[in-house]
Amino acid sequence: MNPSSSCTKLIQQFEGCAKKNPDGTFAAYPDPGSGGDPWTIGWGSTGADIKKGVVWSQQQCDDRFATHVGDFASKVAAAIGGAATTQHQFDAMVSLAYNIGVGNLSSSTLLKKHKAGDYAGAAEEFAKWNKAAGKVMAGLTRRRAAEAALYAS
Repeated sequence: MNPSSSCTKLIQQFEGCAKKNPDGTFAAYPDPGSGGDPWTIGWGSTGADIKKGVVWSQQQCDDRFATHVGDFASKVAAAIGGAATTQHQFDAMVSLAYNIGVGNLSSSTLLKKHKAGDYAGAAEEFAKWNKAAGKVMAGLTRRRAAEAALYAS
């Protein structure tokens, strides 16, 4: 499966293309939950090449986002395996994995319930992923609600 526009719009809505400089470039910023790693830039991009002082153009932000979403979609599809999955369910799980990592999704109760066909139970599991550095984050709570709604639609 490939992510639909519902997936990319949802991720972009919550990631935002933050820390825009007056010259139109974007600066890397620390994780809001930890105040440090992982450093993020653009549409929520992280990685070894992203640290304090990194600056990207809008095009760099958009290009990295497209690459990352494709990478996450491939890995989420592999984690789902042959389990019956609607486009909306897939999109919601890609959005979740983009934020929490594929490893966390792969070992989650949410994925176990999805693979078992317990879609209502899986939808309820999104809400459990609303913390950063052990603290409940209002933005993550809103994002998880939006992902659960997309998953259940």
